[in-house]
Amino acid sequence: MIKDPAELPLRDIQLPAPVSWWPPAPGWWALAVLSLAAVMLTLVLRHRRARARSTLHALALAQLQALRRRYEAQPDPQGLIRALSELLRRICVSLYPRRESAALTGEAWLHLLDQTLGDGRFSQGPGRALLDAPYRPAPQVDVQALLALSEEWVRALPKTPIAEVSR
Repeated sequence: MIKDPAELPLRDIQLPAPVSWWPPAPGWWALAVLSLAAVMLTLVLRHRRARARSTLHALALAQLQALRRRYEAQPDPQGLIRALSELLRRICVSLYPRRESAALTGEAWLHLLDQTLGDGRFSQGPGRALLDAPYRPAPQVDVQALLALSEEWVRALPKTPIAEVSR
């Protein structure tokens, strides 16, 4: 005989317990470790770059002072301007992408130097001597102004290379 369904001793459907979010699956652990490693690597690389830049500034200023002392000991404007131009080019190649700075000559070279200070003292002022003074037999150049301008340029270099700022 069939009993009344209300009188049958049946229990309602039992659902399993909900899945806990803790502990995470192994993939989440791996993602967390990789993310932490990427953050640490980024911080280490930034720290190294900052130290290298401060070292570059210090080395450049020290070399400028050495050029100044060498010129004061034995005045040779043509040799000083050649050495100063070489130093500024080495600094630019260290800071900026090589393809943008190494091959520059003439006005384009002076405009790159002017970008740092924001004025035209390389293309219009004492820095103009970098173009033709090394090739003249007896250049008439204000060497002290050129050295001061170069030192100001090194001190004004951005904390991050222009290539990174423009990206």
